[in-house]
Amino acid sequence: MTLSTSFTRRQWLATAFGALVSTIGSPLFAQTKVRRIQTQYIAALASEGATSGSGAETWGIWKVDPGPIGVWLRFYQALQKAGNIAPAGWRFDIDDWWLDENGLIMKAPEFPIPAGQYYVTNGEEHVSLLTVESPDSKGKQAWSLSDGKTISNVTHGPCRSARYTPTGVSETCSPKYVDLSAFPLKPGEAPPQVNGCDRKSYSVLIVFGIPAEI
Repeated sequence: MTLSTSFTRRQWLATAFGALVSTIGSPLFAQTKVRRIQTQYIAALASEGATSGSGAETWGIWKVDPGPIGVWLRFYQALQKAGNIAPAGWRFDIDDWWLDENGLIMKAPEFPIPAGQYYVTNGEEHVSLLTVESPDSKGKQAWSLSDGKTISNVTHGPCRSARYTPTGVSETCSPKYVDLSAFPLKPGEAPPQVNGCDRKSYSVLIVFGIPAEI
C-alpha cells in the first residue's frame, strides 16, 4: 500500500524484516525455515479479535503493491477518457473499485486468495503464520493465525483498503462522488462513504514469506 515516500517504504521493509529476525527464537520459527518473497498484501474480512474462522474465500491478495500503480482520484476523468485503462495497464471497473488511505484508486486484488501458508506481519512487532485452507464442498475456506495472534495484531494500521460497489443499478457508484478533502485519511479514520455505493473496509496484512521446503 502507498507510503508517503520511497524512503519511508524502505524504512518499513527494514522494520518488517527486523520483526521477523527478532522472533526467530519463538515457537513459531523453532521448527520452520522461512523463504522470503517479494512483499505482497492480503485484503482480509474478519473480526479484529479473531484468531481463526471461515470466510477466506472472500479475501483477496495483491501480489504487487497497488499503491505505486494506482490512479489519483483527481485524475479519474483522465482514467475514463483512457477507456478505464490505468497507465500501469490494469482495468478500472466502475462497479467494483478500491481506494487506499491517500485517495488512490487501486487495482483490485486477486480473488480468492489461494489456499496455503503465508507469513504475515503488521510491519512492526507482530508476526504470524497464516494458514488458508482449501475450499470445502460449499466453496468455503477456513483460516487461522499461529502463535495466538489476532487479525488486529497483524493488520498494517497505516494502510486502508476500501471496496466500493453500487447499492443500486450499474454505474451509479462512481469515484466522481468521492469527497477529495477527506484524504489523506488520519490514523484510525475510516474511508469515506460515497453516495450510491456500498463500502466494505478490509484489513491489510503484509506477506513477507512462506514456509520453505526442507
